Amino acid sequence: MVTTYRADIEQARRTRLRRRRATFVALILTLTIGALISGVLLWRYLFSDLPVLPQPEELWEVNREVSIELVDMDGTRLLQRGPLYGEAVNPEDLPDYIVQAFIAAEDRRFYEHDGADFFAIFRAAFANWRAGTTVQGGSTLTQQVIKNLVLTPEQTLRRKAQEVRLAMQLEGRMSKNEILSLYLNRIFLGNRSFGIDAAAETYFGKEPEDLTLAEVTFIAALPKAPSRMVADPDLVDARERQRYILSQMVNEGFITLEEAQAASEEPIEFVPGQSDNPLLEHVADYVHDELEQLLPEIPPDAVVTITIDLAAQEAAHAALQETIESEGHDRGARNGAAMVMGADGRILAMVGGLDYAQSQFNRATQAMRQPGSSFKAFVYAAAMESGLHPYTVRVDEHREVARDWSPRNYTGRYVGPVRLRDALANSINTVAAQLTMEVGADNVVEMAHRLGVGTDLEPYPSIALGSDETTLFDLVRAYGAFARNGDRLDPFLIQRVENTRGDVIYERTNYPPARVLNERVVEDMNEMLGRVVTRGSGRRALIDGWTVAGKTGTTQNWRDAWFIGYTSQVIAGVWLGNDENEPMERVTGGSLPAQVWHDMMSDILQGYTPTPLPGIGRRDNLSDEQLARVDFYNELGDAFLAAQPTQVAVLSSQQARQ
Repeated sequence: MVTTYRADIEQARRTRLRRRRATFVALILTLTIGALISGVLLWRYLFSDLPVLPQPEELWEVNREVSIELVDMDGTRLLQRGPLYGEAVNPEDLPDYIVQAFIAAEDRRFYEHDGADFFAIFRAAFANWRAGTTVQGGSTLTQQVIKNLVLTPEQTLRRKAQEVRLAMQLEGRMSKNEILSLYLNRIFLGNRSFGIDAAAETYFGKEPEDLTLAEVTFIAALPKAPSRMVADPDLVDARERQRYILSQMVNEGFITLEEAQAASEEPIEFVPGQSDNPLLEHVADYVHDELEQLLPEIPPDAVVTITIDLAAQEAAHAALQETIESEGHDRGARNGAAMVMGADGRILAMVGGLDYAQSQFNRATQAMRQPGSSFKAFVYAAAMESGLHPYTVRVDEHREVARDWSPRNYTGRYVGPVRLRDALANSINTVAAQLTMEVGADNVVEMAHRLGVGTDLEPYPSIALGSDETTLFDLVRAYGAFARNGDRLDPFLIQRVENTRGDVIYERTNYPPARVLNERVVEDMNEMLGRVVTRGSGRRALIDGWTVAGKTGTTQNWRDAWFIGYTSQVIAGVWLGNDENEPMERVTGGSLPAQVWHDMMSDILQGYTPTPLPGIGRRDNLSDEQLARVDFYNELGDAFLAAQPTQVAVLSSQQARQ
């Protein structure tokens, strides 16, 4: 009986024990499952939207604002559009104290951790808890790279966890030197400057390797709050941070105490700020448009080498501004444009207007205006190509050239028989209209397009007087064929495009020019267009010591005034007028535009040696027999002029050359 009772008690005890164990296991299992579920949920919360870490080479480009830096052919910076990204520097090529300054400032255990320094994180968390505010940060350099290039700037637990995870991933893909290079080249350091190279140039006008210890530690102090620190004229926070960095460098054994003290006492002297050159803003817009045509995608840190000669740009703008302000305003000319091209195709100057801040419209490349008589160069070129020559005679008279259209001369008078060279020199409209009808308006349009006019032109009889619109850019380009002995001028502004790491993305390739005029036509045109300057409507453009040729142009009611001229080495054009197409007060192409052309080219040509234009002065190279033959036909032309016939037969090409 007693035995049975004890057995029952033991059985009950075992049952209770099993139940307790089951309850405990169930509790543990529940807690474990709950923890697992919570962990999964927490993991999903922290990392469900974790960005994909870009490939190492992509990190150089990711999240860059578009920046276009214009430099001249010597590499001198001309203008910066957007942030300033300096040239990429390799930490191994820098003096030790530069790298040490940033490591001491931001991550003393950089070479020891694997992307995240948990000791630093806990230390910073404790310090911030004690202070009740954020007084320390525990981010490594690798985390800062991730934060700046991959993640958003929000300060949350989730973003911090993602930062740590991605930083550890990055450490597995890149070497310490590669990560440090990313940091030094992409960190924002104030004043639109990203990277040590840009900051060294912006603040001190130096290459990074030339920075002093004081200057380096000042720059290394900026990542904490660059905009705020440099905005303070006394640099209080920046200098305090600099002293902290110097002390850390001493503690790490990077520098001596004496070196730190000397650096902390060295004055920080900034170079004067370099503002963008306002004379190049229209150029920058044109470069951007050209880049979109040349490249499938504009690199976000483009360094573009352009052909602009800053001295030529300044000379062109100064001449245009001086003439408009001194005479133009009184005569109703409120704006203008200028284009200057080298005979090799380089665009040396592009003035799209007097003030970019007031108007971003580029009158040199975008303004479609009637060219007036400056278009006659193409009429005469087509006539010369058809077999006529400068001594061919035509009659300047009132005549209905086309149905219901009788061109009139600017003077309102007619002079009768006249040589073509004199008709062009004095811009006689009736002769140009006659020539257009003789050679065909289609051939005149074809000639203009062949020489480089890219705008649409209609073959109406009035095309002889420049009735269709075109741009200053196209006119200057087309006149280049005369200066280049018949080779078409293909102007270019962009020589090379690189990124800040020196990778060449585009390089202009030289190619043989297209031959668009034969030698005889070029010589005839140069002789006639040279006479425009020496004895005709363009005399104001004459420059002592130089052989100059060109043509004036004036449109109805003096709405547009042009002078397009050239030497053997430089081709340039000037337009004056008003954006609203309002008439000026008798401003002709031979007046203010020719004066602007003379003034700017007098400065620009100082860097060149005068050389003759083909065809001008060609009598000097003729034999006595050839001179006698030419003089015979000159005298014959004079006889025609003296007789003043009502109409003069066209001399054949064979007769003209005999």
